[in-house]
Amino acid sequence: MSALHKLMAGMHRRMPARARALPLVAALELARRAGWLEPPAALDGHAFLLTVQDLGLEVPFRCDGGRFHTAAADGAAPALTLRACTVDYLRLLGGEADTDTLFFQRKLVISGDTALGLEVKYWLDAAPRPEWVSRAAARLVALQGAMAGRQEATAR
Repeated sequence: MSALHKLMAGMHRRMPARARALPLVAALELARRAGWLEPPAALDGHAFLLTVQDLGLEVPFRCDGGRFHTAAADGAAPALTLRACTVDYLRLLGGEADTDTLFFQRKLVISGDTALGLEVKYWLDAAPRPEWVSRAAARLVALQGAMAGRQEATAR
């Protein structure tokens, strides 16, 4: 793990749950308002936890009334948890990989309500992605790979 990753993870652990979720919730809400990411009714009223394993980040959020919100830090268990590394989330975001591929490669772990997990899977796989989102995600994946390559070379 790079020094930047360690710094981010350390700051993240000290932040309240709502503050940790704010960037993701803002991005989800912007995508929803732009018409790119309309949540299905099955997500309504449920809490979710997105875990970015390589960074040690946990991001709780909710879907209520067809909108995304930060989750209350009441300690309630999320209905569904998604776990993956940064590059795999980026590949999913950019449409480079689908949920089934990542799941069966054991790169995406989905736990909790099985029926809700299927709804999320179908929703993510069918969500339209603007070309600029796919390009940006691909660039970030490439950057992540380049950074990993540099770290390997430095370690030798």
